Amino acid sequence: MSDKKMKLSLFLGGLLAMGAIGTASAHFQMIIPSDDMVRQDENRNLDIDVMFWHPFEGHGMDMVKPAQFGVLVGGKKVSLLDSLKPNKFKGTDGETHDGFKVSYELKSNCDHTFYIEPKPYWEPAEESFIIHYTKVVVNAFGLEEGWGDEVGLKTEIAPLTRPYGIYAGNVFQGVVKVNGKPAPFTEVEVEYYNKDGKLKAAADPMITQVVKADANGVFTYAMPRAGWWGFAALNEDENTMQHDGKDYPIEIGAVLWVRTHDMK
Repeated sequence: MSDKKMKLSLFLGGLLAMGAIGTASAHFQMIIPSDDMVRQDENRNLDIDVMFWHPFEGHGMDMVKPAQFGVLVGGKKVSLLDSLKPNKFKGTDGETHDGFKVSYELKSNCDHTFYIEPKPYWEPAEESFIIHYTKVVVNAFGLEEGWGDEVGLKTEIAPLTRPYGIYAGNVFQGVVKVNGKPAPFTEVEVEYYNKDGKLKAAADPMITQVVKADANGVFTYAMPRAGWWGFAALNEDENTMQHDGKDYPIEIGAVLWVRTHDMK
């Protein structure tokens, strides 16, 4: 190999190692409940998985105990932080990573919005910290009330489409907000939770779909398959954090998980 080709090979290899090219890995904070709609005659206990993951590719990162974890129900926020139990999640690459599980008994006849603010995650490949403020809405016993209520997180997606009872192929719309105000032209990453790893993307750009919000912070996406879909609306915080004595930016993500169903 010539010196020129050798240098190019080393350069490309370095980019690959840093995640600059050849990968489409998107980080998603995940809150995945065992059900998104619970009827009166069904088991009222939800099992909820909490992990920091690459949903489509099936591998992840280690989580530490979050800054907050709770549920918004009937207009009131209830902390569930002490209910979190450490858990190991195994990826499709065979590696296990630290996350959490929680069991929650549904008692109120209304919508439940589970939310999390994780501790900042240092991502050396991107030279930034990541905080993904994440939500999922579960309907309890049929009363469709509360799904549009906002938690009041630093950044969050306010759903314009009811975030449950959705068929595969339906369109989902939401408003990206930062500090309570719409965030125009925010880039929104969308990924399918490929839990069993059976699906394979034909090309890297198909792993993570990308849409942009409009001037009012509204984004639209049609989900082509039944299962869990994650929407991560990404912005940069006005503050920075230090790592090894140097200031670095903070990526704040408003993440919402939505489940679609096949029509039968």
